[in-house]
Amino acid sequence: MIPQSNPKAGYLAHKEEIDVAIRRVLDSGWYILGQEVSAFEHEFASVVGNKWSIGVASGTDALELALRALGISFGDKVITVSHTAVATVAALGRIGATPLFVDIDPCRYTLAPESLEELLSTQEGREARALIVVHLYGQMADMGAIMPIARRAGLAVIEDCAQAHGAALNGIGAGCWGDLGCFSFYPTKNLAALGDGGAIVGADASLANKIRLLREYGWQERYVSTEFGINSRLDEMQAAILRVRLKHLEADNNCRRAIANSYDEALATSAFAIPRRSPGAQHVFHQYVIKALNRDELRAQLKAHGIATLVHYPLAVHQQPVYATSSFQPVPLPHTEEVVKQILSLPIFPELSQQDRETIVSALSLFHSN
Repeated sequence: MIPQSNPKAGYLAHKEEIDVAIRRVLDSGWYILGQEVSAFEHEFASVVGNKWSIGVASGTDALELALRALGISFGDKVITVSHTAVATVAALGRIGATPLFVDIDPCRYTLAPESLEELLSTQEGREARALIVVHLYGQMADMGAIMPIARRAGLAVIEDCAQAHGAALNGIGAGCWGDLGCFSFYPTKNLAALGDGGAIVGADASLANKIRLLREYGWQERYVSTEFGINSRLDEMQAAILRVRLKHLEADNNCRRAIANSYDEALATSAFAIPRRSPGAQHVFHQYVIKALNRDELRAQLKAHGIATLVHYPLAVHQQPVYATSSFQPVPLPHTEEVVKQILSLPIFPELSQQDRETIVSALSLFHSN
């Protein structure tokens, strides 16, 4: 079976370097918040293009800590999209904030600026204190249009960059547009750990100081808490692994683009809607997502040819049982509700072989020619 993603292949591609890094940490005797984390934070900030980076335990923790650092707390309203990994909204739940959902662009699947404006014209929208913009599937949202709207409304802006390592728009990287950018290093991400991990990036030194306190019990000095913090530390092992993977991020993203281009060419005359690139965007194809009216039939045929696919995501967040019973929808979400019925993620990861690519393209061609 050709997998839809393959974290083990990513490890094997850089096995020698990663094994050396792991051994270096084991031999050091220092396993939490040491030199590896400090070095990774510096290197990652440089690659992203922001002033600082702070390693934390997961992407969800990154979002929670970013919200808390910006003063968002229980009962506050935060605007975001419903077509996203549930982690985006779970972070709001952890601090007791209320999500207000806006719709997406039906071609690029990211936050629609016009829906944001519509929400901000409502009473609930005017009460919002922050906005989480999700850069989805490897493509950035339209930050050039979104940021002026958010600033006029006085919103703090957090970028959810969990699927956008190395992505950029008009030469400005993901995580460099808003007040804070949040990344996940889950093993399937473009920049992947071999476990959980995350980071927050930004430019404001006072926010950096606050986040460093919050990620470790609010300690100004060890065992003395000056803030109500949590335990969310990127460990030395994952930081060392990420330092290796970071050196290969650009090449890996180029591989993803090459695979995406081969899919584009194969599907150019099909009935499937292929991913659109925004003007000025550097798409990094965390996922290659098509839309198909007969998605389930297509998925079954690909499986019969030994090709795994996934649906990211089969239900929008506001349609999921734990959220559906609450009123989080001040504006309609027609594009969000439509795309979840049609989207399908094809296999894409840097180590996907040419032979497997040809097998996938052949199966897709066979389906849309029938």
